[in-house]
Amino acid sequence: MRETTRKAAFWTGVRHGAPFVFLLVPFGTLFGVVAAEAGLNLLEVMSFSIVVVAGAAQFTAVAMMQDAVPTVIVLITSLAVNLRMAMYSAALTPHLGAAPAWQRVFMAYFMVDQAFALSSVTFEERTEWSVGEKTAYYFGVIVPVAPCWYLATLAGALIGEAMPEALALDFALPIVFLALVAPALRTLAHIAAAATSIILALVFAWLPFSLGLLIAAIAAMVVGARVETWQEAQR
Repeated sequence: MRETTRKAAFWTGVRHGAPFVFLLVPFGTLFGVVAAEAGLNLLEVMSFSIVVVAGAAQFTAVAMMQDAVPTVIVLITSLAVNLRMAMYSAALTPHLGAAPAWQRVFMAYFMVDQAFALSSVTFEERTEWSVGEKTAYYFGVIVPVAPCWYLATLAGALIGEAMPEALALDFALPIVFLALVAPALRTLAHIAAAATSIILALVFAWLPFSLGLLIAAIAAMVVGARVETWQEAQR
């Protein structure tokens, strides 16, 4: 019976993750095109997507590399953008922390926005699920998401500069993040962090090397954490 419920949880994850394919295809393709136009060869583009597996950090890094930003600034900014993954992991630890170590290794590698957004909501709703069922669901979400990202990146890298500007694939980036972030703005801490990042990114847009993004990202995490701490104290 338990094996049957794990399979059901897995396929539920696949169904939940499948709609993101329609956004990840243009998103991943756009990254492949942008990276190729920035001078990266096919191996470098694919290594970027397979090793990093983080669209926002990848776009940030490539954009800064095109602007000849010092390597140390590129690394620090990309790390700051990806620090949200650490918070994602901490948030899902109560649900998945008891899974076997080898499974946690793969879950850490595949920790992407879609996996966190869907898992955090679903796990709160399916309180009766065991760790095995939650793990199955998590990997189910990844099944349509990760291969789609790799293949779309490959397609974009192969197309490269031949991509017509009229296709305007840049619409995918804001849509993907709106689809992920908007439903997650459920608490005052979330809203405070989002507002802080927007305001500071605009205020410090004049800084060289896109340092304004780094400041905005770090400040947003601090504000969000402080607001959450204050809310806990009030309760």
